Amino acid sequence: MKPWPHRLSAHGRGLVTFSTRTLIQATTEAAKLKTINDLPGPAFFTTLYWLFVKGYADKSHLLQGLQKNLYGPIWRSRFGPFDLVNVASPELIAQVIQQEGRYPVRAVLPHWKEYLDLRGQAYGLHVDKGLEWHRMRSVLNSKLLKLQEVRAYAPIIQQVVEDLLHRIEFLRIRSPDQTTVSDVAAELYKFGFEGISSILFETRLGCLQEDIPQDTLRFITAVNDMLTLSETVVVFPRWTRCVLPFWKRFVQAWDDLYGTARTLIDRRLTELQAQMERGELTGGLYLTYLLSCDKLSHSEIYTCVTELLLGGVDTTSNTLSWALYHLARDRRVQDRLYSEVNAVCASRRKPDTDDLRRMPYLKAVVKETLRLYPVVPGNGRFTAENEVIVDNYRFPKKTQFHLCHYVVSHDQTQFTHADVFMPERWLRTQVFQHHPYSFIPFGVGVRACVGKRVAEMEMYLALCRLMQHYEIQPGDDGAAIEAKTRTLLVPAKPISLRFLLRA
Repeated sequence: MKPWPHRLSAHGRGLVTFSTRTLIQATTEAAKLKTINDLPGPAFFTTLYWLFVKGYADKSHLLQGLQKNLYGPIWRSRFGPFDLVNVASPELIAQVIQQEGRYPVRAVLPHWKEYLDLRGQAYGLHVDKGLEWHRMRSVLNSKLLKLQEVRAYAPIIQQVVEDLLHRIEFLRIRSPDQTTVSDVAAELYKFGFEGISSILFETRLGCLQEDIPQDTLRFITAVNDMLTLSETVVVFPRWTRCVLPFWKRFVQAWDDLYGTARTLIDRRLTELQAQMERGELTGGLYLTYLLSCDKLSHSEIYTCVTELLLGGVDTTSNTLSWALYHLARDRRVQDRLYSEVNAVCASRRKPDTDDLRRMPYLKAVVKETLRLYPVVPGNGRFTAENEVIVDNYRFPKKTQFHLCHYVVSHDQTQFTHADVFMPERWLRTQVFQHHPYSFIPFGVGVRACVGKRVAEMEMYLALCRLMQHYEIQPGDDGAAIEAKTRTLLVPAKPISLRFLLRA
């Protein structure tokens, strides 16, 4: 038998086996690590006080900063069913992401799973895990994350942008001063809904028409109700299902949402089958690809497309709302953006995807908007596969991390004048360095937003056309508008803007 590998000790006295020494060092290091129970954090009643007395219930993005100042960049918070490890520095966020495993889980959504089980429907990206999640995600990625593939959606998005221009013109002309649109975010929500639906269902829903079809209004209402009720349902234990009305309304909203999506998908499937029977080529875009590739069941397509719709509306509408709000309040930035758009697309020529490549300031405006107002102020990672070491803490499997993007993207050590709208900071001509994990508005890694490229194209094309046609000014009294947290970061009150026709 061969002896164990060995070497002399540091002082030459005796032999210390290498494997034993390594084990001793590893054991010693592990003993130094703290656990989740060692983390600082607020008591339950302190959290209640902050949320309902100090008014942070709808400003949880600001609560991130308060708690970071009190407890440091990593702390624990517990409220209702939630037990979270909050991480609020780019270095620590990087540590979490780099240990997320091959099949990361963003967050546990037991109430979504409960609904799908209740109705016998297939799981989608938000509920399924592991190999099944990876299989579905790989199929969905193919036509949404490759730039060359996304370019094919530009013509339909351009049509929707033109409808947005007609809608803005219709509203401003009918306003008392013939310039003001009183709730810009509401109109941009309709634009976002129409845009993503045109791609996912390959049909127009009429969200931007003067008289919106009743079926479309019900669809929009179902999306809003489901997302709003989702925040409420998850807080209450399951035994309350028969006592409180929230679960019943949540199920009804899901039924309306899923049912309408299924009807639209089945309609397209019938069209494709009829084309095939006639021997015609089955032309189409994203939905045609999903229905034709035979990699997802129809039930999986119903759920996945519904989830893509849920994630694809607010990203576009909220970011555009905040961008227009800041452009109206900063004439210098607006003039610079207009000059760039006009230089590339003179005489109001409609921009195409090649034109967008020559508009760095346009992209800087969108980036800066997303930095100040990340669509989701906090993201999640659930350690389903393995334990994780962050800073000097060891966390077991099934730990829920809350990645505090809002406070990190407002960090003065990462971004000079962090609370100021400064698109110039993103231009290559500027000497500007920040940690790569201090700005990840669409997430990062294999769990990054699948619709990122589509959302960016929608925002770029819409901003270009709006700049070509209008000078934008603050409406009403021009008072500052704060953000509030409603899962997403949204305006606390309607954004009113004046749209003045350019000569």
